[in-house]
Amino acid sequence: MTKTDNAQPPGPQSEPGFWLDTTEHRAWLKKQAFRQLEFFSASCRNGPGFYILGFDGTPLPGKLQELHTTTRLIHSYALGHLSGFQGAEGIIDHGMAYLNSHHKDRDHAGFLWALEEDQIRDDRKLAYGHVFVLLAASSAKQAGHPDADRLLTEVRDILDTHFWQEDTGVFCDEWNRDWTPFSSYRGMNANMHGVEALLAAYEATGDEIYRARAGRILDFFIGKVAAGENWRLPEHYTSDWQIDREYAGDPMFRPAGTTPGHSFELGRLQLQHWDLSGRPDSDAPDTARRLIEQALDDAWLPSGGLAYTLDFGGQIANASRFWWPVSEAIGAVAALIALDKRPEDEIWYRKLWTYANETLVDHQHGGWYPAVDETGQIVTSIFDGKPDIYHSLQACLFPASGRLSRMVPL
Repeated sequence: MTKTDNAQPPGPQSEPGFWLDTTEHRAWLKKQAFRQLEFFSASCRNGPGFYILGFDGTPLPGKLQELHTTTRLIHSYALGHLSGFQGAEGIIDHGMAYLNSHHKDRDHAGFLWALEEDQIRDDRKLAYGHVFVLLAASSAKQAGHPDADRLLTEVRDILDTHFWQEDTGVFCDEWNRDWTPFSSYRGMNANMHGVEALLAAYEATGDEIYRARAGRILDFFIGKVAAGENWRLPEHYTSDWQIDREYAGDPMFRPAGTTPGHSFELGRLQLQHWDLSGRPDSDAPDTARRLIEQALDDAWLPSGGLAYTLDFGGQIANASRFWWPVSEAIGAVAALIALDKRPEDEIWYRKLWTYANETLVDHQHGGWYPAVDETGQIVTSIFDGKPDIYHSLQACLFPASGRLSRMVPL
């Protein structure tokens, strides 16, 4: 598979200053966002659920539907609606209907992880999935969907009852379908996305409990864990929230060590929480910067791109170049620039977007390639097609807003 060579540059390459201060760059970001929204619009099935799309946008034959795919599409097209993308409402409707008709567990409450047509393929109740339901409901509410309030009430009750740990101020991870214990595993990833969803819910409702809980999770992982780990974030924990340095689960979804892409996400969320809290006099901007800068320094590879995982000392463990860490690094550095324009941040911002634009963005069909090798060639052995719009869409829309908080129509 080849990429076209007619891509437009993301900004004025040789001019000093900050790309995000120029109308040219902001217009380019919006154009890139809308191209992604157009590409992934083909995800809707004629019946319930969504397709995974091949590299050229052709629906793939598999019919497995996972909860995070459904909810991320709802969230992404809610962002698209707020940004003026025509047709987003139909995809939001499609996803909200599928959540209710298929993912929703009418026997035990909560939401099932994976289905295939009308058959349950994975009936676990995961915090990771449920916080994405909260994100989808919050974004759908911002977009004016009539079922959003009902879904917000429902998922909040599930999170309160089964996942939130008031004594520790974090979410536990996973249950069987009937809410009996599945494992004692505890993880950073579900909590990081929990912060994202809680802040979205706060923006959508103004309910202080969401902002307060997001702050407690941030205090634990950034204030306590990262500060003691040279500003890196271990992924895995024991049931009493001690770092589990021996854990090595699924190499894609629960890899050993640390994942620098998550440092970018949590650093940006730290800034968002601080902004939504009225920008109090605190060290939140400094700690967010330290987390983001450490991940950039550790993970940037000599030939470009960001390594997927590191060991606990910051050495590269898995050098696979995926699209989503670059997407999240763009959003994190853009947030630093929105707060405090520093030349070194602009260097990173241009470097990240230039790499993404030349290597990951599919200028022929739309969307981003999910993985490339060290020479920039597309890797087809890891992902089936283009699995997600969520990360790369936000890399366009969040910087274009010029704000630290997310729900800003363009």
